[in-house]
Amino acid sequence: MGSVRIQRYPAADISALPEDIPLIIRQVLARRGIKGPSQLDLSTQGLPHFNTLKDVMAAAERIAAALRQQQRICICGDFDADGATSTALMVSVLQAMGASHIGYIVPNRFADGYGLSPSVVEQARLQGAELIITVDSGISCHAGVQAANAAGIDVVITDHHLAGAALPPAHAIVNPNQPECQFPGKSIAGVGVAFYVLLALRQHLRKNGQPTPNLADWLDLVALGTVADVVKLDGVNRILVQQGLQRIRAGHCRPGIQALLEVAGRDPASLQAADLGFAVAPRINAAGRLDDMGAGIECLLASDLNQARIMARELDRLNKDRRHIETEMREEAETYVSGLTDDAEQLPPILVLHQSGWHQGVVGIVAGRVKEQCHRPVIAFAEAEPGWLKGSARSIPGLHIRDLLERLHTLHPELIERFGGHAMAAGLTLRSENLPAFRTAITVIAESWLEPGQLNRTLWSDGELGPAGFTEPFVKLIESYGPWGQGFSEPMFDGEFTVVSQRLVGERHLKLVLQGPDRVTLDAIAFNIDTGLWPDNSVRQIHALYKPQLNHFRGRTSVQLLLEHFTALR
Repeated sequence: MGSVRIQRYPAADISALPEDIPLIIRQVLARRGIKGPSQLDLSTQGLPHFNTLKDVMAAAERIAAALRQQQRICICGDFDADGATSTALMVSVLQAMGASHIGYIVPNRFADGYGLSPSVVEQARLQGAELIITVDSGISCHAGVQAANAAGIDVVITDHHLAGAALPPAHAIVNPNQPECQFPGKSIAGVGVAFYVLLALRQHLRKNGQPTPNLADWLDLVALGTVADVVKLDGVNRILVQQGLQRIRAGHCRPGIQALLEVAGRDPASLQAADLGFAVAPRINAAGRLDDMGAGIECLLASDLNQARIMARELDRLNKDRRHIETEMREEAETYVSGLTDDAEQLPPILVLHQSGWHQGVVGIVAGRVKEQCHRPVIAFAEAEPGWLKGSARSIPGLHIRDLLERLHTLHPELIERFGGHAMAAGLTLRSENLPAFRTAITVIAESWLEPGQLNRTLWSDGELGPAGFTEPFVKLIESYGPWGQGFSEPMFDGEFTVVSQRLVGERHLKLVLQGPDRVTLDAIAFNIDTGLWPDNSVRQIHALYKPQLNHFRGRTSVQLLLEHFTALR
């Protein structure tokens, strides 16, 4: 569903890139913003200094005072993988720095809502907390910070979400996206901000003669949380992810990540950033979506591998449950969307979805899946409690979804109870009775904001590969210039292929054998295809957009094409 076209990138300026890099790889890198050799250096020396973060030393000094006085510290996390890794990072490092009274609270998605709410502060107060440190949250938690202040509890906020017009009255706020912060890595994830605060704390403790741990030992957590949060892999994030990946590949990762890789069937030695995003993160997220994110955090905090394996198996079970719920919800959503019109181009500019019985922990995934299918911004709602709906929004390039919600809130302040988020994803709460009016109002605004061309999906190709591009050395060379991900997209290529064979595997995946340039024979796979159209044994030729990847199976490694999009040429 949705209009799709494949377009090749124009040639890029590669004059400053080393000539010993193959031409097609130089083009790939230049198109993704690499202008010179220095940007290919992903060592920690390339990281900006922590002192460019506003308020970071005030945060470090307050945490150091808590350590010195053995105050009770409570980490307030978030119920996604970025929040889980941030929480595990902060708890683990502070323990290594001498904290003996430290705990954490993750807001319950269903009972507490998002972030440091007054109910979470009350839980922290009952635990005797004297300092609350938020991770991956807090920048919009005015009521929670005020409740903490009233209870005599200092709050240090570490967050990366966009700041509103006013900041909460915390003791210190470390967030590169707050006003007047000079830190250059505006796309850093919550776990990255927490890591930077700990870097500042380490220096503060060292100046006072206290021995401190090597924070590089926690970069596996930083890499996982960064990839999981789908933030832009700009310079800072590429370095953090690459350094974490190197540690995991070398076998230097915590038992929880090792156990999660085992249940996901991933080999740490050949781990890529995409494996963290598609194999490890969903299992951690499943805990926050269906149960309690504490299960994910405890797995990441486990010091014993056997114990971590037990926890990882439970997370794997939750993830299977999540996938089952998601499939049912997605099918209902697709049925609803297909009933709107037979012509994809006549779909509304934004899709607002709701079905009774939908699970609020999974609406974000469903919104993302429908967005990919229809190339429309999508907001999916589930009932949170009688009379209230919680929604999760996913957007397309060119439409800032949080700004869209803010515009609606300005024009119709009675419709949304609360909202927050990024350019591509947001969350919101509204009264059930307001859903029809909300759908009408948001559609009108989206229609005025979106150009018609933005609703046609364009897939970009790095060009055509010759026979040498389908070899193991070439694919390894591509991998070596990663990490690839959001904002630093993995190379995609396109070309025509002869179909030798095709068959369905699983329920919706198409396995093909293709013949490419110089009659080279290749395995290929396409996921989640339209089973009403494929397999089609009358098709002899296809045009495909694909990425070559290494397929490790039963001790043998071969090149396989992952088909992003393909059309029959007959």
